[in-house]
Amino acid sequence: MPCKVTIEGRVPAKVGIGASELRRAAEFFAERSSRRVGVPFREVSVVLQDDAASDEAHRAVMGVEGATDVITQGFDAMPGEKEGVYGELYVNCERAASAAPRRRGWSPAKELLLYVAHGMDHLSGADDHAPADYVRMRRRELRWLGDLSKEGR
Repeated sequence: MPCKVTIEGRVPAKVGIGASELRRAAEFFAERSSRRVGVPFREVSVVLQDDAASDEAHRAVMGVEGATDVITQGFDAMPGEKEGVYGELYVNCERAASAAPRRRGWSPAKELLLYVAHGMDHLSGADDHAPADYVRMRRRELRWLGDLSKEGR
């Protein structure tokens, strides 16, 4: 059974992607993350934010000051729920719109999708603290983006 993904908030028009397309992409990344670790992804909320809300969430969730691209928070299954991955991704749309022009041939929509892929990768337990781990994650996430576009999503 595919992961139930909900999108909370609105994608700003300047990002250039609709909520339904974003949800389908998040479901795709959840499936890839699940397959990578062999654990089913059950429910993930994607909370769309601007820099101010991202700063607030970053402080609340991680105790770190300042806006960031994506904040990932995983949860254990509640009593009666099936075991698997449950979580929230706090995704910064404002950051995606401002970062994309610095990458050649990169749109704000693609940047936002990269943040969602990165958050799903973290939900599966991937860690990017060491440089080699960061490189592994980024390669995997870029491959997922490529696979997503090949499937026409």
